[in-house]
Amino acid sequence: MTDPMRQFQQQGIQVQVYADKHQLGAAAAEFVAQTIRDALSTQGAARVIFATGASQYEFLDALVQMNDVDWSRVTAFHLDEYLNLSIEHPASFRRYLQERLFSKLPFAAVHMLDGTAADPQAECQRYTDLLRQGPVDLACIGIGENGHLAFNDPPADFDTSALVQVVELDVACRQQQVGEGHFATFDDVPTHALSLSVPAILQAGVISCVVPDQRKAAAVQCALEGPVEPTCPASALQKHADVQLFLDAQSASALTTNR
Repeated sequence: MTDPMRQFQQQGIQVQVYADKHQLGAAAAEFVAQTIRDALSTQGAARVIFATGASQYEFLDALVQMNDVDWSRVTAFHLDEYLNLSIEHPASFRRYLQERLFSKLPFAAVHMLDGTAADPQAECQRYTDLLRQGPVDLACIGIGENGHLAFNDPPADFDTSALVQVVELDVACRQQQVGEGHFATFDDVPTHALSLSVPAILQAGVISCVVPDQRKAAAVQCALEGPVEPTCPASALQKHADVQLFLDAQSASALTTNR
């Protein structure tokens, strides 16, 4: 595996910077695979949350090649899903993960948020109950252009007791979805989604955060170098004891320390 260009600790977060997103994705996949192996070795099973989006392509492509993980003992969850969007829609996160991950590895179980559920609050409760059946060993996440974690846009609620909730998507978040090619126009992007909360993400034993591309540089800077505040949801990662942040040269370009 290629060594990082540099690595350092910032605000308690372990940071690795790679030359490009392909090296970043391969490194993150090996870290995630080893974290799962460790959990399987010590407790016999693992529960893992997965994110979606263009930033996760290279990581997931590398992860599905990890044949030395006993995926039959791994239960999978995902972070978020648009409200009132069919799984058949090209932008559906359930479809994304089914095509890129869940159909390619023999997971013990896969639990997906249903954005088309007749009662969104009941769906939040159903998913909350699943999450509460045991500890989450690992959360594989990204950071949005506006600093969001999952679909928790700024100002994010750092203190909610909810694990899963209905959230309203802000303008920057919806514009990102268009920019990544998931929707043709801004008006096509749903206004609301189901999302794990920030506290739910922080309950994971380990967090692996994959963030490539120049367009994420400002969000990375606020997450690492700014104060912990709801206007930068990703800054909440500073409150977690075991975060591994994988960057490429572009996403790390705005950092003023550890250049």
